[in-house]
Amino acid sequence: MPEQQGTGGTTGTGRLYGVGLGPGDPALMTVRAVEIIGEADVVAYHSARHGRSIARSIAERYIRPDHIEEALVYPVTTETTDHPGGYRGALDEFYAEAAARLAVHLDAGRTVAVLAEGDPLFYGSYQHMHKRLADRYETEVIPGVTSVSAAAARLGTPLVEAEEVLTILPGTLPEEELTARLAATDSAVVMKLGRTFPAVRRAFEASGRLPEARYVERATMAGERTGELADTDPDSVPYFAVAVLPSRIDAPRPSPAAGTGPGEVVVVGTGPAGPLWLTPETRGALAAADDVVGYTTYLDRVPVRPGQQRHGSDNKVESERAEFALDLARRGRRVAVVSGGDPGVFAMATAVLEVASQDAYTEIPVRVLPGVTAANAAAARAGAPLGHDYATLSLSDRLKPWEVIAERLRAAATADLVMALYNPGSRSRTWQVGKARDLLLEHRSPDTPVVLGRDVGGPTESVRTVRLADLDPMEVDMRTILIVGSSQTRWVHRGDGRQIVWTPRRYPEA
Repeated sequence: MPEQQGTGGTTGTGRLYGVGLGPGDPALMTVRAVEIIGEADVVAYHSARHGRSIARSIAERYIRPDHIEEALVYPVTTETTDHPGGYRGALDEFYAEAAARLAVHLDAGRTVAVLAEGDPLFYGSYQHMHKRLADRYETEVIPGVTSVSAAAARLGTPLVEAEEVLTILPGTLPEEELTARLAATDSAVVMKLGRTFPAVRRAFEASGRLPEARYVERATMAGERTGELADTDPDSVPYFAVAVLPSRIDAPRPSPAAGTGPGEVVVVGTGPAGPLWLTPETRGALAAADDVVGYTTYLDRVPVRPGQQRHGSDNKVESERAEFALDLARRGRRVAVVSGGDPGVFAMATAVLEVASQDAYTEIPVRVLPGVTAANAAAARAGAPLGHDYATLSLSDRLKPWEVIAERLRAAATADLVMALYNPGSRSRTWQVGKARDLLLEHRSPDTPVVLGRDVGGPTESVRTVRLADLDPMEVDMRTILIVGSSQTRWVHRGDGRQIVWTPRRYPEA
């Protein structure tokens, strides 16, 4: 006998086996599974109240007349029940009773094989027996071929390749959660269809992945069926069916990339730093793009995907970059224009929309997807300085004169607004921070807290708070954002050594 898997047992007691049977075809059972069933004294399997067990039917040829059979019959198959603990309470009680029945055999020294479709620890009923018995009896789990692998094999297409990410989802998740996860992943399998199928299909459609999706029913079993998910009749879908998003690498790309018409441009915000700041919708748009266009620094934050073209450029050619992206889309390409932070906040969305408004590009679809802004990221690190009304301004005078900036600073200061100041300084602009500080000191207390957030979310992140009077322009560069508090903003030193900055939501009466 092999060694147990991470569990201890009592001398003289039987051994527990969780036996994976594979997806349905008995020929896909492992040699080890067949051996264990043959050696077992007791064969246990789950079934619905009708008494028919898929697990038993798979292993039927290996069940002997002298086997002791334990049919573990579920008391409920839907969430409708009169049990005082509800559906979950009814199941917990059933699992406890089923485990107690198996424990009687184990205490008598009998070997118990619990049969499980697929793999015992992959959405399997066996796991509930395992959690209740494996710490008391010697236990071994025999892995099995999952329905995921069987479905991919039946489709005859790669499921994941290279650095692609596979996401496995239960169809019972809320529809919006399914949509977000489908949009964000490369490949996916959605299980537990049946009555969930209409919501699952809507999630595929809302995430833009429906044209890629495939359908597999009863893989390797009698009644097997495969096809396009979009063409599947919802009323015909059983529980034992899965929806599959295969690998995108070398796969046919649905139009508009097929050249049947114009493509599209999606302007995406990558947040202030790396992958942790990407939204699921942005991940999906980046994965679906034929071409990715952007300032090289921002482009480096985007994962490299086989077959995808990347077009990097300098940060001062926004209009040229936008025109290049729209020209690609006019040729039928799906283009993602990458922007840092939120693309609509001092970033690429305006440049793209400005060019897209020209007659030559008005037929090209353009979408803007939001991202985490630098102001929001720095504020979250500091506490909640943007908890009340605030103004967002750029100190860069490259596209507007300093006189306009100064006028807006005075207006925001006079209105006692918290201020998020973007683009405060660079190698060629070294005096604006000092000018802004001096101007604000005409309206704000020298003790006003100022948050300096640099490279927030990045490897050299630094977030600290200083008095407005102590703000040193030499400590500010293009990667820094400033958040200047209002008269109500609080700067608190906590007992854990942290400093937090927050602005009350309630403003005092005049």
